[in-house]
Amino acid sequence: MQQPQWTMILRPRKAWYEINLRELWDYRDLIVLFVWRDFVSYYKQTVLGPVWFLIQPVLTTLTYVVIFGNIAHLSTNNVPQFLFYLAGTVLWGYFSSCLTKTATTFIGNAPIFGKVYFPRLTAPISVLISNLITFGIQFALFVVGVIYYSQVNAYVRPNWFILLTPLLLLIMAGQGLGLGIIISSLTTAYRDLQMIVIFGVQLLMYATPVIYPLSSVPEQYRWLLALNPITPLMETFRYAFLGQGELSLGMMIYSIIFTIVVVMAGVLMFNQVENNFMDRV
Repeated sequence: MQQPQWTMILRPRKAWYEINLRELWDYRDLIVLFVWRDFVSYYKQTVLGPVWFLIQPVLTTLTYVVIFGNIAHLSTNNVPQFLFYLAGTVLWGYFSSCLTKTATTFIGNAPIFGKVYFPRLTAPISVLISNLITFGIQFALFVVGVIYYSQVNAYVRPNWFILLTPLLLLIMAGQGLGLGIIISSLTTAYRDLQMIVIFGVQLLMYATPVIYPLSSVPEQYRWLLALNPITPLMETFRYAFLGQGELSLGMMIYSIIFTIVVVMAGVLMFNQVENNFMDRV
């Protein structure tokens, strides 16, 4: 009797440190499906639809202009307040969305995880891509602002460092992915982390030069912000598009090393929890 020729063989992972990148590539169509689901569900049954992707950063930026620019009188290094805060809002929005949405990977997808097999990492990866689409829409608005203000304001000077933008996004996505799946893995046992994440992200924003430049921070406190791996990304982004910011090769290397470590730690923890998380959820 002829033996059947199987097209796919599913076996339990032999070790918690195994990562099958080929399997992720084979399920790329599923990632695309998840991306479409996340993107469409955001504006489904809304009147304005995708326009909300632009309304949200504009309203947030205007709020920062009123509170931090006109009331608190925080410095923007002579850059127009709207453009300065828009830069921070757009970039920080991408990181915070990646972190908060990835942090709910296990809990949010538990019904799907319990019914059918697919590489579980496809879920958090799809979050990064869907958020990248949102970032692209908001980034286009920011670029329009840069083009306009570069013509009317001498302090706005875009330069060739804008070519580093893909690298900055890659590092920021890695940090959001790594931290998010670490939290998601821990959330299966400690649900309290879901409440802490939102509050923690808000606190982290104030420890990041989003609404103020790093140069305005007193010298004795600047080392605290230097410990934040997002700080060099934010400063480099502003320097590239606005011509105002601090570039530090040492801080950038530190951010890259932090990203590699946190992604590896997150994926390994994800693999370890993946095998028995359905018993906990």
